[in-house]
Amino acid sequence: MTSLTIKISHPKKDVQTLEAPYGVYMIGSDASNRIVLDDGSVEEAHAVLTLMEDESYVEDLMGAGVFVAGDRVMNRKQVFHGAPIQLGNYTILFGTEEELSPDKKPELAAVSQPAIPSAPEPFKPKTASRNVTASQAVKQQIHSELVERLDLKRLSMSKLQEGELQSKIKKTLKEIVDEIRSRLPAGLDPQRLAKEIFDEAVGLGPLEDLLDDDSVTEIMVNGPSQVYVERAGKLILTDCTFINDTSVHSVIERIVSPIGRRIDESQPYVDARLADGSRVNAVIHPLSLVGPCITIRKFSKDPFKVQDLINFGTMTQDIAEFLRVCVLLRKNMIVSGGTGSGKTTLLNVLSSYLPDDERILTIEDAAELRLTQDHIIRLEARPANIEGRGAVTIRDLVRNALRMRPDRIVVGECRGSEALDMLQAMNTGHEGSLTTIHANTPRDALARLETMVLMAGMELPVRAIREQVGSAVHMICQISRFSDGSRKVSKVTEVSGMEGDRLTLQDIFEFRQTGLDDDGRVQGSLHPTGAVPTFIEEIAIRGIPFDRTIFETKNSGQWG
Repeated sequence: MTSLTIKISHPKKDVQTLEAPYGVYMIGSDASNRIVLDDGSVEEAHAVLTLMEDESYVEDLMGAGVFVAGDRVMNRKQVFHGAPIQLGNYTILFGTEEELSPDKKPELAAVSQPAIPSAPEPFKPKTASRNVTASQAVKQQIHSELVERLDLKRLSMSKLQEGELQSKIKKTLKEIVDEIRSRLPAGLDPQRLAKEIFDEAVGLGPLEDLLDDDSVTEIMVNGPSQVYVERAGKLILTDCTFINDTSVHSVIERIVSPIGRRIDESQPYVDARLADGSRVNAVIHPLSLVGPCITIRKFSKDPFKVQDLINFGTMTQDIAEFLRVCVLLRKNMIVSGGTGSGKTTLLNVLSSYLPDDERILTIEDAAELRLTQDHIIRLEARPANIEGRGAVTIRDLVRNALRMRPDRIVVGECRGSEALDMLQAMNTGHEGSLTTIHANTPRDALARLETMVLMAGMELPVRAIREQVGSAVHMICQISRFSDGSRKVSKVTEVSGMEGDRLTLQDIFEFRQTGLDDDGRVQGSLHPTGAVPTFIEEIAIRGIPFDRTIFETKNSGQWG
């Protein structure tokens, strides 16, 4: 094997000549690099030079500028023996001694003492945000080599089974890591490195471990260098990072492509879901100025059941029993709450009360509900294609659902003109329907319903809309997120009719906060108000066992 030589020149320093066996060379001003260029014109981790027997590459890590024979390297570029590589004030040449001899090449300008340490020192990043760590740089180089050897895009679209594809990638990754194992920065675990690169190649990169962490309920990616999670209702900054914007964008593409969604400059945001139903929102340039952003609302691997919500303090056994009876009586119910308050989780729990012998249709923008009954039809809206055609809205699906002989219709979220069709369905033989609405109080939920009906373009008098709402909606279950991050049912309210032009409501249960404990946790209890629902007699007529004493004011569930 022919030995290579690297020559490094600087206008004000002596020429430095180094023996260069084939391998990966981190280049930068930090002492952890294999080639240290101690100059203010060079970044801490500026570039990576990969020398191989058949072909060699240079890669710009920071976007600070790497030039080959005068041409700027935009990302990664093949480089040939004797071609000058410019980094700041330094010029680097590599090749055999013969190729770099004075009679073959002009004399190099005199230069300093950059050196290749015999053993790499542990990397200690000086700051932050903009700096690329040695680990990230090595990952980026190995990932580029993996893509080069396998042509991942072509492979992922071929007829290879998923298991075969993953096996092929793992095998190739192991070969690459084994080749450079002896030259890895100190303290970098080869197995961990291979796993992270594998996750980034075929999975969701650094998000994979967060998705496997049951204590994480939400993941927020704010560009490649900042990832937050929610644990126990609190936001926490993690040490997870992506290699660059392209890496984050690849993860987004991997999420949206299987479900027929798209994201690009003409459609720079998207709602999607993971295979387990977890909700995903992504925003890219030009809307996001910090890089591609991802927000994932995680779903538990095992869907929460009624008893789970009781154990969490979200509601009491009495409320759970009352809501079960409302579902069995085919009362139309709305789950109302703010963003992140737990509406979909509560809707999923209420849906578990639906009888097994009924035909249930679920309609969602991105399918999240996980019902366990046997006879379920799941419908999902579809966005427009790249030509702006082919969109199928929630409203279209609600209309179509009425022709599918449903016993129950469950709409994941009512947020627009579909409200009119949903109210008409509730009023024309499809009782027992369920949906969610963004609102802070039951009264606000009804006001939003009125507004959404007007969005349908029907010029109906407000009184006519309220009469529709009053006859269609029976119960509103308000769920709230409190200052300590906990979610609790704050009100269970009946829509009892109209007085003049105003809808009348009566609270059956309400949460009363009494303060905070020493740890900042919300203290309070859920009380019956003493009001009895107007349909109380229906419970007895239907022969449903039920304890009426839960409505007595002395009967209060305590928590906290």
